[in-house]
Amino acid sequence: MVSLEAVYEEVKKKEEENLKFRTFLKNHADEKELDRQFLRLHNEIFPSYDCSKCRNCCKEYRIEIPKKDLERDAKHMGQSREGFIMLFLHYDKEEDAYYTKDKGNCTFLDTDGACILGNCRPDACKQYLFTNQPDWSTFSGRPKKS
Repeated sequence: MVSLEAVYEEVKKKEEENLKFRTFLKNHADEKELDRQFLRLHNEIFPSYDCSKCRNCCKEYRIEIPKKDLERDAKHMGQSREGFIMLFLHYDKEEDAYYTKDKGNCTFLDTDGACILGNCRPDACKQYLFTNQPDWSTFSGRPKKS
């Protein structure tokens, strides 16, 4: 797996350049054209990309488990809804939402880099980086920062 620390080191090296680029895009880019370009790149790159080789997003973000998924996910994990919530989730009253308990590694990240929720994982996980979503830069399904 790619080390999260190595990613941060590379980001730091390009921080000023990235800030200038993001500022340029914000002030000059045609958002619809940018969406089309990201969708094209997403469709070109992601079908052959194996995210289990990295999983840094799973190590960086807490995710929301939508209320509509609680029963399904609990059943997948062999738990009652209440047991599943108690073992794995934290309820955020302010947002009226359930998030994974652990900060850092996602509660559902196995030691080999697999998601133990498998195909039951939330849409936000399946769609991350959201580059195939309209208005990707403002997409509201982003995971919550730890």
